[in-house]
Amino acid sequence: MSDEESEHEDAEEIENETKSENEGEEEEKSEHGEEEAQEEAREEIPLTDEIIAQSLSLLAKTGNGLAHAYTRFEATNRNLTDITRLEPFVHLRFVDLSNNGLRTITSLSRLKFLLTLKLDSNELSTFDLPPFPYLQTLRLSDNRIRSVKGIEQPRLEILNLNQNQIDSCEGLEQSKLPNIVTLEMRQNRLITTKGLSLPNLKSLFLAANEITKLEDIHELSRLTTLHLRDNKVGTLDGFSENMKQLQYVNLRANEVTDPEELKKLAILPMLRALVLLETPLSETDSYRTEVLVALEKLERLDKDQFDEDERAEADDERKRRIEEKQEAEAAAAAAAEEGSNQEETVETQ
Repeated sequence: MSDEESEHEDAEEIENETKSENEGEEEEKSEHGEEEAQEEAREEIPLTDEIIAQSLSLLAKTGNGLAHAYTRFEATNRNLTDITRLEPFVHLRFVDLSNNGLRTITSLSRLKFLLTLKLDSNELSTFDLPPFPYLQTLRLSDNRIRSVKGIEQPRLEILNLNQNQIDSCEGLEQSKLPNIVTLEMRQNRLITTKGLSLPNLKSLFLAANEITKLEDIHELSRLTTLHLRDNKVGTLDGFSENMKQLQYVNLRANEVTDPEELKKLAILPMLRALVLLETPLSETDSYRTEVLVALEKLERLDKDQFDEDERAEADDERKRRIEEKQEAEAAAAAAAEEGSNQEETVETQ
Protein backbone atom coordinates (compact mmCIF):
# COMPACT_ATOMS: atom_id res chain seq x y z
CA MET A 1 0.00 0.00 0.00
CA SER A 2 1.40 3.43 -0.97
CA ASP A 3 1.93 6.24 1.55
CA GLU A 4 -0.72 8.25 -0.27
CA GLU A 5 -3.32 5.45 0.09
CA SER A 6 -2.42 4.98 3.74
CA GLU A 7 -2.83 8.68 4.47
CA HIS A 8 -6.17 8.63 2.63
CA GLU A 9 -7.45 5.73 4.77
CA ASP A 10 -6.26 7.45 7.96
CA ALA A 11 -8.06 10.60 6.92
CA GLU A 12 -11.26 8.65 6.23
CA GLU A 13 -11.03 6.91 9.62
CA ILE A 14 -10.56 10.21 11.44
CA GLU A 15 -13.46 11.71 9.49
CA ASN A 16 -15.72 8.75 10.39
CA GLU A 17 -14.76 8.97 14.08
CA THR A 18 -15.43 12.71 14.09
CA LYS A 19 -18.75 12.14 12.35
CA SER A 20 -19.68 9.47 14.89
CA GLU A 21 -18.80 11.75 17.80
CA ASN A 22 -20.78 14.59 16.29
CA GLU A 23 -23.76 12.29 15.74
CA GLY A 24 -23.51 11.14 19.36
CA GLU A 25 -23.41 14.73 20.58
CA GLU A 26 -26.34 15.65 18.37
CA GLU A 27 -28.30 12.64 19.66
CA GLU A 28 -27.53 13.59 23.26
CA LYS A 29 -28.55 17.20 22.58
CA SER A 30 -31.69 15.95 20.89
CA GLU A 31 -32.62 13.78 23.90
CA HIS A 32 -31.83 16.66 26.25
CA GLY A 33 -33.88 18.96 24.08
CA GLU A 34 -36.80 16.55 24.16
CA GLU A 35 -36.61 16.40 27.96
CA GLU A 36 -36.56 20.20 28.15
CA ALA A 37 -39.47 20.35 25.73
CA GLN A 38 -41.40 17.92 27.91
CA GLU A 39 -40.61 20.05 30.95
CA GLU A 40 -41.86 23.16 29.17
CA ALA A 41 -44.90 21.34 27.82
CA ARG A 42 -45.83 19.91 31.21
CA GLU A 43 -49.30 21.08 32.09
CA GLU A 44 -49.91 21.94 35.72
CA ILE A 45 -53.03 20.16 36.95
CA PRO A 46 -54.06 21.08 40.51
CA LEU A 47 -56.72 19.55 42.70
CA THR A 48 -60.14 21.02 42.06
CA ASP A 49 -63.32 21.08 44.11
CA GLU A 50 -64.81 18.55 41.74
CA ILE A 51 -61.91 16.08 42.09
CA ILE A 52 -61.87 16.51 45.86
CA ALA A 53 -65.60 15.84 46.11
CA GLN A 54 -65.25 12.70 43.97
CA SER A 55 -62.25 11.40 45.91
CA LEU A 56 -63.31 11.74 49.54
CA SER A 57 -65.04 8.86 51.34
CA LEU A 58 -65.28 6.88 54.59
CA LEU A 59 -66.78 9.28 57.09
CA ALA A 60 -65.59 8.59 60.63
CA LYS A 61 -65.43 10.19 64.06
CA THR A 62 -62.49 12.47 64.75
CA GLY A 63 -60.12 11.90 67.66
CA ASN A 64 -62.27 13.66 70.26
CA GLY A 65 -65.37 11.79 69.11
CA LEU A 66 -67.39 15.01 68.88
CA ALA A 67 -67.22 15.48 65.11
CA HIS A 68 -66.97 13.54 61.86
CA ALA A 69 -64.52 13.84 58.97
CA TYR A 70 -63.65 12.03 55.78
CA THR A 71 -60.73 9.66 56.28
CA ARG A 72 -60.13 8.25 52.79
CA PHE A 73 -58.92 10.09 49.69
CA GLU A 74 -58.44 8.32 46.35
CA ALA A 75 -57.46 10.39 43.33
CA THR A 76 -55.64 8.08 40.94
CA ASN A 77 -55.00 8.50 37.21
CA ARG A 78 -55.79 12.22 37.30
CA ASN A 79 -52.43 13.56 36.05
CA LEU A 80 -52.30 15.77 39.14
CA THR A 81 -49.19 17.89 39.65
CA ASP A 82 -50.35 20.02 42.61
CA ILE A 83 -52.09 18.72 45.74
CA THR A 84 -51.78 21.86 47.87
CA ARG A 85 -55.51 21.93 48.48
CA LEU A 86 -55.25 18.67 50.42
CA GLU A 87 -53.56 20.39 53.37
CA PRO A 88 -56.75 21.19 55.36
CA PHE A 89 -57.89 17.55 55.35
CA VAL A 90 -55.83 16.67 58.41
CA HIS A 91 -58.02 13.72 59.44
CA LEU A 92 -57.23 11.60 56.38
CA ARG A 93 -55.98 8.10 57.18
CA PHE A 94 -55.91 6.45 53.76
CA VAL A 95 -54.52 8.39 50.79
CA ASP A 96 -54.02 7.02 47.29
CA LEU A 97 -52.48 9.40 44.73
CA SER A 98 -51.04 6.78 42.40
CA ASN A 99 -50.62 7.35 38.67
CA ASN A 100 -50.32 11.11 38.70
CA GLY A 101 -47.53 13.56 37.88
CA LEU A 102 -46.47 14.58 41.38
CA ARG A 103 -42.92 15.80 41.95
CA THR A 104 -43.44 17.26 45.39
CA ILE A 105 -45.68 16.03 48.21
CA THR A 106 -44.91 18.45 51.03
CA SER A 107 -48.62 19.28 51.21
CA LEU A 108 -49.12 15.92 52.92
CA SER A 109 -46.94 16.88 55.90
CA ARG A 110 -49.89 17.91 58.07
CA LEU A 111 -51.75 14.60 57.70
CA LYS A 112 -50.55 13.20 61.01
CA PHE A 113 -53.21 10.47 61.19
CA LEU A 114 -52.12 8.70 58.01
CA LEU A 115 -52.15 4.89 58.12
CA THR A 116 -51.69 4.14 54.42
CA LEU A 117 -50.05 6.31 51.75
CA LYS A 118 -49.87 5.21 48.12
CA LEU A 119 -47.81 7.28 45.67
CA ASP A 120 -46.99 4.72 42.99
CA SER A 121 -46.28 5.87 39.44
CA ASN A 122 -45.54 9.53 39.99
CA GLU A 123 -42.41 11.58 39.29
CA LEU A 124 -40.93 11.75 42.78
CA SER A 125 -37.15 11.91 43.08
CA THR A 126 -37.14 11.98 46.90
CA PHE A 127 -39.45 11.23 49.80
CA ASP A 128 -39.26 14.45 51.75
CA LEU A 129 -41.99 13.99 54.34
CA PRO A 130 -41.44 13.98 58.12
CA PRO A 131 -42.15 10.91 60.26
CA PHE A 132 -45.86 10.17 60.64
CA PRO A 133 -46.76 8.72 64.06
CA TYR A 134 -49.19 6.08 62.71
CA LEU A 135 -48.16 5.36 59.12
CA GLN A 136 -48.02 1.59 58.49
CA THR A 137 -47.99 1.20 54.68
CA LEU A 138 -46.03 3.33 52.22
CA ARG A 139 -45.98 2.63 48.47
CA LEU A 140 -43.54 4.53 46.25
CA SER A 141 -43.04 2.18 43.32
CA ASP A 142 -42.38 3.39 39.78
CA ASN A 143 -40.96 6.80 40.64
CA ARG A 144 -37.50 8.36 40.21
CA ILE A 145 -36.20 7.88 43.73
CA ARG A 146 -32.43 7.40 43.91
CA SER A 147 -31.83 7.08 47.65
CA VAL A 148 -33.66 5.70 50.68
CA LYS A 149 -32.13 8.33 52.92
CA GLY A 150 -34.81 10.45 54.47
CA ILE A 151 -37.33 7.66 54.81
CA GLU A 152 -37.89 7.55 58.58
CA GLN A 153 -41.19 6.20 59.82
CA PRO A 154 -41.46 4.78 63.36
CA ARG A 155 -44.47 2.51 62.80
CA LEU A 156 -44.07 1.63 59.15
CA GLU A 157 -44.54 -2.08 58.45
CA ILE A 158 -44.71 -2.26 54.63
CA LEU A 159 -42.47 -0.26 52.28
CA ASN A 160 -42.64 -0.64 48.50
CA LEU A 161 -39.83 0.97 46.48
CA ASN A 162 -40.06 -1.17 43.34
CA GLN A 163 -39.02 0.29 39.97
CA ASN A 164 -36.96 3.22 41.12
CA GLN A 165 -33.29 4.17 40.65
CA ILE A 166 -31.92 3.22 44.07
CA ASP A 167 -28.31 1.99 44.05
CA SER A 168 -27.66 1.51 47.77
CA CYS A 169 -29.31 0.03 50.87
CA GLU A 170 -27.54 2.55 53.09
CA GLY A 171 -30.14 4.16 55.35
CA LEU A 172 -32.35 1.10 55.72
CA GLU A 173 -31.68 0.71 59.42
CA GLN A 174 -33.53 -0.03 62.61
CA SER A 175 -33.24 3.47 64.05
CA LYS A 176 -35.22 4.85 61.10
CA LEU A 177 -37.57 1.94 60.33
CA PRO A 178 -37.82 -0.05 63.58
CA ASN A 179 -41.06 -1.93 62.78
CA ILE A 180 -40.78 -2.71 59.09
CA VAL A 181 -41.63 -6.32 58.22
CA THR A 182 -41.94 -6.21 54.40
CA LEU A 183 -39.54 -4.42 52.08
CA GLU A 184 -39.88 -4.46 48.29
CA MET A 185 -37.07 -3.05 46.11
CA ARG A 186 -37.46 -4.89 42.81
CA GLN A 187 -36.06 -3.37 39.63
CA ASN A 188 -33.64 -0.87 41.10
CA ARG A 189 -29.87 -0.52 40.64
CA LEU A 190 -28.53 -2.41 43.64
CA ILE A 191 -25.26 -4.34 43.32
CA THR A 192 -25.06 -5.38 46.98
CA THR A 193 -27.23 -5.62 50.09
CA LYS A 194 -24.60 -3.84 52.19
CA GLY A 195 -26.13 -1.34 54.60
CA LEU A 196 -29.31 -3.32 55.20
CA SER A 197 -29.94 -3.42 58.95
CA LEU A 198 -33.58 -4.22 59.72
CA PRO A 199 -33.71 -7.04 62.30
CA ASN A 200 -37.53 -7.14 62.38
CA LEU A 201 -37.81 -7.69 58.62
CA LYS A 202 -39.74 -10.81 57.58
CA SER A 203 -40.05 -10.52 53.79
CA LEU A 204 -37.41 -9.05 51.48
CA PHE A 205 -37.97 -8.73 47.71
CA LEU A 206 -34.93 -7.66 45.67
CA ALA A 207 -35.59 -9.23 42.26
CA ALA A 208 -34.30 -7.71 39.02
CA ASN A 209 -31.38 -5.72 40.37
CA GLU A 210 -27.65 -6.20 39.66
CA ILE A 211 -26.75 -7.82 42.98
CA THR A 212 -23.52 -9.82 43.06
CA LYS A 213 -22.87 -9.85 46.82
CA LEU A 214 -25.10 -10.68 49.77
CA GLU A 215 -23.81 -8.51 52.60
CA ASP A 216 -25.20 -7.46 55.98
CA ILE A 217 -28.05 -9.96 55.81
CA HIS A 218 -26.72 -12.16 58.61
CA GLU A 219 -28.53 -10.13 61.30
CA LEU A 220 -31.97 -10.51 59.69
CA SER A 221 -32.98 -12.99 62.35
CA ARG A 222 -36.73 -12.81 61.65
CA LEU A 223 -36.55 -13.06 57.88
CA THR A 224 -38.78 -15.81 56.46
CA THR A 225 -38.74 -14.94 52.73
CA LEU A 226 -35.81 -13.81 50.58
CA HIS A 227 -36.55 -13.16 46.91
CA LEU A 228 -33.49 -12.53 44.71
CA ARG A 229 -34.65 -13.58 41.27
CA ASP A 230 -32.89 -12.09 38.21
CA ASN A 231 -29.69 -10.91 39.86
CA LYS A 232 -26.03 -11.88 39.46
CA VAL A 233 -25.39 -13.85 42.63
CA GLY A 234 -22.82 -16.61 42.09
CA THR A 235 -21.58 -17.32 45.62
CA LEU A 236 -23.84 -17.89 48.60
CA ASP A 237 -21.83 -16.12 51.27
CA GLY A 238 -23.59 -13.93 53.80
CA PHE A 239 -26.03 -16.36 55.40
CA SER A 240 -25.69 -17.19 59.08
CA GLU A 241 -27.06 -19.44 61.83
CA ASN A 242 -28.73 -16.33 63.20
CA MET A 243 -31.25 -16.49 60.35
CA LYS A 244 -33.32 -19.07 62.19
CA GLN A 245 -36.67 -18.35 60.52
CA LEU A 246 -35.68 -18.18 56.86
CA GLN A 247 -37.87 -20.72 55.02
CA TYR A 248 -37.92 -19.60 51.38
CA VAL A 249 -35.04 -18.43 49.16
CA ASN A 250 -35.53 -17.61 45.48
CA LEU A 251 -32.33 -17.46 43.41
CA ARG A 252 -33.90 -18.04 40.02
CA ALA A 253 -31.92 -16.66 37.06
CA ASN A 254 -28.78 -15.99 39.07
CA GLU A 255 -25.26 -17.28 38.43
CA VAL A 256 -24.92 -20.17 40.89
CA THR A 257 -22.71 -22.80 39.24
CA ASP A 258 -20.89 -24.79 41.91
CA PRO A 259 -22.96 -27.28 43.97
CA GLU A 260 -20.49 -26.75 46.82
CA GLU A 261 -22.07 -23.31 47.31
CA LEU A 262 -25.27 -25.00 48.47
CA LYS A 263 -23.54 -26.16 51.64
CA LYS A 264 -23.51 -22.54 52.77
CA LEU A 265 -27.29 -22.75 53.06
CA ALA A 266 -27.16 -25.80 55.33
CA ILE A 267 -26.77 -23.49 58.34
CA LEU A 268 -30.35 -22.27 57.83
CA PRO A 269 -32.36 -24.54 60.16
CA MET A 270 -35.81 -23.68 58.74
CA LEU A 271 -35.03 -23.57 55.01
CA ARG A 272 -37.71 -25.63 53.27
CA ALA A 273 -38.09 -24.17 49.77
CA LEU A 274 -35.39 -23.14 47.31
CA VAL A 275 -35.66 -21.88 43.72
CA LEU A 276 -32.66 -22.28 41.41
CA LEU A 277 -34.31 -22.43 38.01
CA GLU A 278 -32.43 -20.77 35.15
CA THR A 279 -29.08 -20.99 36.93
CA PRO A 280 -26.10 -22.88 35.46
CA LEU A 281 -26.43 -25.38 38.30
CA SER A 282 -30.02 -26.25 37.35
CA GLU A 283 -28.85 -27.42 33.91
CA THR A 284 -26.64 -30.23 35.26
CA ASP A 285 -27.80 -33.86 35.06
CA SER A 286 -27.74 -34.58 38.80
CA TYR A 287 -29.18 -31.19 39.76
CA ARG A 288 -31.94 -32.25 42.15
CA THR A 289 -29.79 -34.94 43.76
CA GLU A 290 -26.92 -32.51 44.35
CA VAL A 291 -29.25 -30.02 46.01
CA LEU A 292 -30.79 -32.63 48.30
CA VAL A 293 -27.39 -34.10 49.22
CA ALA A 294 -26.33 -30.65 50.45
CA LEU A 295 -29.68 -29.68 52.00
CA GLU A 296 -31.33 -32.81 53.38
CA LYS A 297 -34.13 -30.91 55.17
CA LEU A 298 -35.27 -29.17 52.01
CA GLU A 299 -38.86 -30.03 51.04
CA ARG A 300 -39.28 -28.27 47.70
CA LEU A 301 -36.91 -27.37 44.90
CA ASP A 302 -38.27 -24.96 42.33
CA LYS A 303 -41.92 -25.93 41.88
CA ASP A 304 -41.68 -29.58 42.86
CA GLN A 305 -41.64 -31.42 46.16
CA PHE A 306 -38.96 -34.08 46.63
CA ASP A 307 -40.40 -37.59 46.44
CA GLU A 308 -39.32 -40.66 48.41
CA ASP A 309 -37.17 -42.05 45.60
CA GLU A 310 -35.23 -38.80 45.33
CA ARG A 311 -34.66 -38.73 49.06
CA ALA A 312 -33.43 -42.34 49.08
CA GLU A 313 -31.03 -41.63 46.21
CA ALA A 314 -29.72 -38.51 47.94
CA ASP A 315 -29.27 -40.40 51.24
CA ASP A 316 -27.27 -43.12 49.49
CA GLU A 317 -25.11 -40.58 47.70
CA ARG A 318 -24.52 -38.64 50.91
CA LYS A 319 -23.45 -41.83 52.75
CA ARG A 320 -21.18 -42.82 49.90
CA ARG A 321 -19.45 -39.44 49.97
CA ILE A 322 -19.04 -39.58 53.74
CA GLU A 323 -17.46 -43.02 53.50
CA GLU A 324 -15.14 -41.86 50.71
CA LYS A 325 -14.10 -38.88 52.77
CA GLN A 326 -13.44 -41.03 55.84
CA GLU A 327 -11.38 -43.48 53.77
CA ALA A 328 -9.39 -40.65 52.23
CA GLU A 329 -8.75 -39.13 55.66
CA ALA A 330 -7.69 -42.52 57.06
CA ALA A 331 -5.34 -43.10 54.11
CA ALA A 332 -3.85 -39.63 54.55
CA ALA A 333 -3.35 -40.24 58.28
CA ALA A 334 -1.71 -43.61 57.61
CA ALA A 335 0.59 -42.09 55.00
CA ALA A 336 1.55 -39.32 57.41
CA GLU A 337 2.26 -41.82 60.17
CA GLU A 338 4.35 -44.01 57.85
CA GLY A 339 6.33 -40.96 56.76
CA SER A 340 6.92 -40.04 60.39
CA ASN A 341 8.13 -43.58 61.21
CA GLN A 342 10.55 -43.55 58.28
CA GLU A 343 12.00 -40.25 59.47
CA GLU A 344 12.49 -41.69 62.97
CA THR A 345 14.22 -44.77 61.47
CA VAL A 346 16.60 -42.61 59.48
CA GLU A 347 17.43 -40.50 62.52
CA THR A 348 18.13 -43.66 64.59
CA GLN A 349 20.49 -44.98 61.94
